[in-house]
Amino acid sequence: MSTDFQQARTALGARLRELRAEQTGRDLAARLGWTQSKVSKLETGRQTATVDDLRAWAVATGHPEAGPELESRLLGLESHVRSWRRQLRAGHRPVQDALTIEYERSTVLRAWEGSMVVGMLQTADYARAIFQAYVDLHQSPRDIDDAVRARMHRQHLLYGTGRAFHIVMWEAALHVRACPPSVLAAQLDRLAGVIGLDTIRLGIVPFGAAVRIPPGPGFWLYDERLAIVEDWHAELWLDDADSVGVYRRVWDLLDQAAVYGPHAHRLIARARAALDVA
Repeated sequence: MSTDFQQARTALGARLRELRAEQTGRDLAARLGWTQSKVSKLETGRQTATVDDLRAWAVATGHPEAGPELESRLLGLESHVRSWRRQLRAGHRPVQDALTIEYERSTVLRAWEGSMVVGMLQTADYARAIFQAYVDLHQSPRDIDDAVRARMHRQHLLYGTGRAFHIVMWEAALHVRACPPSVLAAQLDRLAGVIGLDTIRLGIVPFGAAVRIPPGPGFWLYDERLAIVEDWHAELWLDDADSVGVYRRVWDLLDQAAVYGPHAHRLIARARAALDVA
């Protein structure tokens, strides 16, 4: 986790400890029906509180008026680190809708993805397989069809004017079988079809390419104002200039190792042929 995030979580814990000053951690845990270790972890910044945790804490410590302040602190903390557990409480569709707002606000979008085809270029069947995998992982609401429709709807931005997509993927993303072979074959056909579209610049970093930085997690850059980085437990939404600058430099280095046009098309065709699907 980021240093800024951990500092904010530690500061929130210190505030919780202030509110508990008139009772012991053991007494508060008993009052809330929690383990004493949970109280300790929240106060020392080793665990992130939920909104319900904070509301209960404020009431149980005799400071119900502090509830809104605590929630505001949590909101500020999560403006940078957005856990999937919280984001997916209502399913994947709201997450897709929130991302669409950022796409619509941007004119130049850059992406890096090393493990799967980027969402903006996914077919519906491929997207369905990806959402299914993440629903199973996070045990989130099964709104897969709604999420797929939202992702497909966002792709209309590829065909408008005034917006450019610079997408770089590792060759591995062409071979990952996170879906049936027939679905992956159709997905690769889709990728081959977008090469040459005037709003998309699609590059592939080949296996064996010399790279100046090891490929890392997938991320999107929205103009020069926002980087969204995906990890297994959370997304990082980074809007400070230094952090965005780091990810822009990473993207530039990976872009330098990528091939484009006919060379990228050949890599896609080779992955398609390896599937042995008509």
